[in-house]
Amino acid sequence: EFMQASWDIEEVQAKGIQYLASFVKDKSVFPYLLPCTEVVTLAMRTHVDSLELQTEGCTLLLEIHSQALEQGVMMALDEDVASCLLRTVRKHSENEEFLSSLCTLLMMVSASEVAAENLRKVGIIPDLLSILRRFLHNDKICFSCCAVLWSLAVSENNADQAVLESAVPVIRAVLQEHLQNGVVAESACSALWALSLQGSVTDSECEPTTATLLDALRVNPERAVLVKNGCLALASLVRLSETAALTILLDPKGSGIELIKDEYYLHLDDPGVAEALCLLMNEMVQYDEILLDMRSQKVEKLLCKMKLQFPFS
Repeated sequence: EFMQASWDIEEVQAKGIQYLASFVKDKSVFPYLLPCTEVVTLAMRTHVDSLELQTEGCTLLLEIHSQALEQGVMMALDEDVASCLLRTVRKHSENEEFLSSLCTLLMMVSASEVAAENLRKVGIIPDLLSILRRFLHNDKICFSCCAVLWSLAVSENNADQAVLESAVPVIRAVLQEHLQNGVVAESACSALWALSLQGSVTDSECEPTTATLLDALRVNPERAVLVKNGCLALASLVRLSETAALTILLDPKGSGIELIKDEYYLHLDDPGVAEALCLLMNEMVQYDEILLDMRSQKVEKLLCKMKLQFPFS
């Protein structure tokens, strides 16, 4: 009530946020902190120029959202708050440390479909892409932004096709930069899968995106989620263009078919990986030339083994 009564006085808002933050470690206080997100975001919206207040507000919201996720509470984000966060992103677009925290917060809230839709409505995607281009070296920012882009791109009522198309080369650059970092690579593969499902990969991006996804599978063969989502992304690309299928077959770094076989045997007990591999091969055999090549590499034997391994799937 004190903060709401003095909403225009920056010092009051800063002291209020600091005081609220002193309670976050006490789990029993969580039900009382939950309604405070509204007053914190109001303070951030009103005093967008104050980096200190933005930082402390963002940190507090992160703590509250983290506890909410731990307790299975999904916190929605209305369009006003989404606009507020977008203004904050634009006002402090050069501050790497602050953006690292803010992008983590965006990742958390975008897990809600309502929040993801509101972030998309206010037009946050171009700003996320600008952040990625500027801070491509920052693994934390790249991980969070790719996760947010996945949540936004996976929405069925997406009308921002040109914007989504512009996201593909940026996410591909993230994947290339962080191939050795399994967590970031996994997030980037998921984002590329969502973008390919939306048909956002242009003809010129099809071959390099396919090659980069194959690189991710080679470098991180043990990460089941990455392999699964990487193969689903490849399946979507093959569905879009024969170029992707030919790239898988003729990749100069090694046969994509052999890679598929290796991944199956590495994740022999994982039905999710097997299903993703089957979907990929099913898309590839739609092209006669590819089908002949797959037969010559004895893919039928692999499929028979899969059928025996997962007879009820």
